[in-house]
Amino acid sequence: LPMKLLLGLTMIGQTLAFTTRSASVASKRIGSSLRMASSRPYLIGGNWKANGTVASVEKLVAEFNAAGPIPPNTDVVIGAPFIHIPMLLNTLRPDIKVAAQNSALTGTGAHTGEVCASQLKDLGLEWVILGHSERREGFGMAGEDSKLVADKTKLAIDEGLKVMFCIGEKKEEREAGTTMDVCAEQMAPLAEILSEDEWANVSIAYEPVWAIGTGLTATPEMAQETHANIRQWVAANVSQKVADAVQIQYGGSMNGGNAKALLAENDIDGGLIGGASLKLEFFDVINGAGAPVAA
Repeated sequence: LPMKLLLGLTMIGQTLAFTTRSASVASKRIGSSLRMASSRPYLIGGNWKANGTVASVEKLVAEFNAAGPIPPNTDVVIGAPFIHIPMLLNTLRPDIKVAAQNSALTGTGAHTGEVCASQLKDLGLEWVILGHSERREGFGMAGEDSKLVADKTKLAIDEGLKVMFCIGEKKEEREAGTTMDVCAEQMAPLAEILSEDEWANVSIAYEPVWAIGTGLTATPEMAQETHANIRQWVAANVSQKVADAVQIQYGGSMNGGNAKALLAENDIDGGLIGGASLKLEFFDVINGAGAPVAA
């Protein structure tokens, strides 16, 4: 072929390749679009796990009570160890709700060591965290499987509680490309037993196990992609109405430094915060929910 024609074909090929790459980048960015006006309020949860003494909790409550206003359209809930719940109910500011970190599969009765959903409700709680990866894995004992977590969630809702329902994959599962397979397996038993109306009492806390307490965190784009996939799964397996309304929190080492960027993503409706919730830094996360979103 003449040299001019070869050069022309080469330039056309390069232009098409650039256009294809640009379209791919644009497509990925659309999938992680920045949060616009949403009817879903933010839900910022704290998970204190098995931490805190009477003295340290008293100090933290005093700091939180003096920390200034919570942004509008933002709900805040702290999941505390059972022993600290009465203190928080009596001393913590009323615009921060209190949650338990677990509830039993059973009702009241001969179940030594268990705390029932009905007892939590009677104590004055509105929320409970269920299915956290640490409980699914177990502490030197058998962990909780997906059916068990779903049954506990159903019982908690029946007793009038709201549930932060935790899901998430391990590092090797993400590397194998099975993140959504894992999340779908964890959600499927719940989708089978909840009515559409009961989903109004559930938030989904997506916590990549590899990012919990490690200091590692998904990029905002990575987290958004998984959140969008979870919402699509809910649409396909529950209903579009529920998918549009359900809050999906991110829980992989969110902190004061990365909260604003994560919460700016369209399908990230809050966080479930571990270590940072035990410090005044928790309010940096909370205020990230009210930070302006760049165009």
